Amino acid sequence: MCPLPAEDPGLVAALRAAGCVFAEEEAAVLLAEATGPAHLAALLARRVAGEPLELVVGWAAFCGLRVAVEPGVFVPRRRTALLVEQAVAALRHTGGTPVVVDLCCGSGAVGLAVAAAGPVELHAADVDPVAVGCARRNLAPAGGRVHRGDLYAALPAGLRGRVDVLAVNAPYVPSAAVALMPPEARDHEPRAALDGGPDGTGLHRRVAAGARRWLAPGGTLLVETSAGLAPATAAAVRAGGLRPVVVRDEDRDATVVAGTAPGGRVPERSPSGATHRELPADGPVTP
Repeated sequence: MCPLPAEDPGLVAALRAAGCVFAEEEAAVLLAEATGPAHLAALLARRVAGEPLELVVGWAAFCGLRVAVEPGVFVPRRRTALLVEQAVAALRHTGGTPVVVDLCCGSGAVGLAVAAAGPVELHAADVDPVAVGCARRNLAPAGGRVHRGDLYAALPAGLRGRVDVLAVNAPYVPSAAVALMPPEARDHEPRAALDGGPDGTGLHRRVAAGARRWLAPGGTLLVETSAGLAPATAAAVRAGGLRPVVVRDEDRDATVVAGTAPGGRVPERSPSGATHRELPADGPVTP
């Protein structure tokens, strides 16, 4: 096998010509993954054709972890680290081994990152069989159990009233806006993992309506959303009987609505270098 160089200006140039903004970083990943020149050429061809880098190499970097991904599975985004941070912060108020559910789990990245912060009883669920298979591979080392089904219908009945943190990264792109997404997403990720319905909050309303029955007293629902949709998501959380707070991270363009069940308190801000602003749940959210 012919060894590959540590750097390859031609590779960087090809990636840059294909429109890859982080061409140098992507070139380093491809060089590290390729087993030889022929393999490198095949990986490059897939990336230049528009396939997401994460699907080309079979993994995504997320919260300091390497999360396995595969075609047909949603690729975890950097902004979703805020959801993880808020989940970890909420768990500080629990005793014993807390119960965490990663709902609409996709690859299981959120649950995996939360479990990496400390011992939890971890469950994850998704309606898509490809996502469920991928999540099972990712979460098995953490002892996580992955269930297939539509939202709460997937969960074991024994979890009802016991969940300390319910973390949800459900699709929230309005249906008409899916066509405006970058080709990497709209052409290579399942539409069901992107499309949040006509106004983007269809699944958020369903999640919020059922959350209180599954949360433990003082438990926390955490829903990733967008800045523009945050008031609607927060209103759904309030209608579900939870106390909502909107947390915004400008640096990562990340927004999470946290809803706490009666008997608890709003989660602390996560300790990170980014600027977080807790906003009134019923007030405007500036992008």
